[in-house]
Amino acid sequence: MEKLAMEQRLTIIALGVNDLQVSNTFYEKVFGWKKLDSSNENITFFQLNGILLSLYPRDKLAEDAEVSAEGSGFKGFSLAYNTRSEEEVDDLIDTLEAKGANIVKRPQKVFWGGYSSYIADPNGHLWEIAFNPYLPLDSDGNV
Repeated sequence: MEKLAMEQRLTIIALGVNDLQVSNTFYEKVFGWKKLDSSNENITFFQLNGILLSLYPRDKLAEDAEVSAEGSGFKGFSLAYNTRSEEEVDDLIDTLEAKGANIVKRPQKVFWGGYSSYIADPNGHLWEIAFNPYLPLDSDGNV
């Protein structure tokens, strides 16, 4: 059986922010961007060309990845690769681990209603591999 290959795409850029309201004001007022209806008091989403930018409290983003929000353990952002199912998360993590990827957090159900895992690239940048039932993907892998 052939191993699952990771498609070349990026789904979400999640930026950990110190003050969500200040950051929202910057992106809305300075950039002139419009929040998506799926945004709420805990997280903000902006639709970009084929990907989403999300703003999320830095400490909560670090907590989700099970890393420290201080020092070298957390860079203040994570990159997200969304899948079409929980099984795809598991298969992809198995494939990435077999290729030597640093698994930071094993796949698991998470408090926001999805299923996710985290890996780190050689520089420590976090990639969340996640199934989000609230953000379905189209046939091209776009949110």
